[in-house]
Amino acid sequence: MTRAQIGLFGGTFDPPHLGHLILASEACEQLQLTRLLWVLTPEPPHKLEQKITPTKHRLAMVKLATAGDARFEVSTIELERPGPHYTLDTVNLLVNLNPSADIILLIGGDSLRDLPTWHRPAELVTACHAIGVMRRPGDSADLSTLESQINGISSKVRFVDAPLLEIASHEIRQRVSEGKTVRYYLHPKVHNYIQRHRLYQDK
Repeated sequence: MTRAQIGLFGGTFDPPHLGHLILASEACEQLQLTRLLWVLTPEPPHKLEQKITPTKHRLAMVKLATAGDARFEVSTIELERPGPHYTLDTVNLLVNLNPSADIILLIGGDSLRDLPTWHRPAELVTACHAIGVMRRPGDSADLSTLESQINGISSKVRFVDAPLLEIASHEIRQRVSEGKTVRYYLHPKVHNYIQRHRLYQDK
């Protein structure tokens, strides 16, 4: 029996934008994922100094953005336990909850380079069936250097070729605060939600 392939796509999603949706879709197709979990992070350990929109709003926006795709599922696994929320703990929980599935961690190229600085990175690599790295055109990865720092990582990496999308959540927040349009950066329902709740309007 073929094992299910479950992708873990974590982030603060503040807000979720079209770039996130395109990357998630490409990961599903290129890695042949059965489903993709959008794991909302309440307080990322590396963003403790950053002002983050209340969880209820970010969760609502992720649900609106992903509702139209049967492959996507919003996971509250990190909202249901106290912090700090390390990726290793989340992966281990998902492995235990899905014993007949392979868990594939999805990260960006920058995160791959920074992986040796993550919490217990060697254990994280071991815990994942694979690591899907969403790389932009022209990006390269020095797997030999990473292998010298985290044994076994080379065999786990699967590259996902993604289109060049110059969209970032922090830029969307900045544009909204400056009164600039962001409607084409977002799913229409997410755009309407931001307007209705007047998010990101404080400079």
